[in-house]
Amino acid sequence: MKSLLGIALSALMSVTALGQALAADLSEIRIDWATYNPVSLILKDDGLLEKEFERDGIKVTWVQSAGSNKALEFLNASSLDFGSTAGAAALIGKVNGNPIKSIYVYSRPEWTALVTRKDTAITKIEDLKGKSIAVTRGTDPHIFLVRALAEAGLSEKDVSLVLLQHADGKLALQRGDVDAWAGLDPIMASAEIENGDLLFYRKPDNNSWGILNVREQFAKEHPEIVSRVIALYEVARKKAIAEPETLKAALVAATKLPDTVIARQLERTDLSNSKIGDAQRATIEAAGLALQQAGVLKPEVDVKAAVADLIDPSFGASLGQ
Repeated sequence: MKSLLGIALSALMSVTALGQALAADLSEIRIDWATYNPVSLILKDDGLLEKEFERDGIKVTWVQSAGSNKALEFLNASSLDFGSTAGAAALIGKVNGNPIKSIYVYSRPEWTALVTRKDTAITKIEDLKGKSIAVTRGTDPHIFLVRALAEAGLSEKDVSLVLLQHADGKLALQRGDVDAWAGLDPIMASAEIENGDLLFYRKPDNNSWGILNVREQFAKEHPEIVSRVIALYEVARKKAIAEPETLKAALVAATKLPDTVIARQLERTDLSNSKIGDAQRATIEAAGLALQQAGVLKPEVDVKAAVADLIDPSFGASLGQ
């Protein structure tokens, strides 16, 4: 028994020593926070990463992502190590050569819909033909729009896209500069509650998962760090579920939006998932195939292979759910 205990303790000490050695090669972790990723706010506000990595002498730098496109841009430029995106947006980034892995689920949201003002008389997708639509290219709202148009027999050529970041898209709709907007929460919830704008087309199944991504090189060089970050993300996610008022307060503070707006966002945000796997793979594949049929992805792209290369569940293998 003593010998077995000794072996076990030796193994634990070896793993700990290995983790410390790997951490010693790293001086900084760069990670994003985003208002479309509520769990990131709990992680940031509670200083969980800072407390965890202080003993390793590793600095934690937080960067705001205004949309999946920005997170992907930062990851591709190596100015972020971890970035929050929609699953379908991560796939497009991967296909376009962005060296990332999707490693964790932070939400299953209905965070996008097509929005218009009450005075436009737009009530269905077909009404968008010839109209102007504000959209942030390379994000889930953009992908959602493309799929919606395709289902109505239309394409981007049948409308006029006005490329703006999400907040600017809401303002353009409010000013009357565009007829519709591919919205994103919580900005979309603000347009709905504060401006009385209409979500005239909703399809929850065409919203892809909220996914945490890591740079491939970072994951290859620091796999133990990636697993530790995911473990702390899990702590933050569980707190977000257990303390909804804390989560709401964090979002209110970050967005400067009223409680009623944030409450609407959270009504559409499911935080019960965290382990990435088959469900996410199926949703992202479906989005990729739809985008391929719409001409956004080239015919020669092997969507299934690209998704398989994107999703890496190994770092979250120890998650209970």
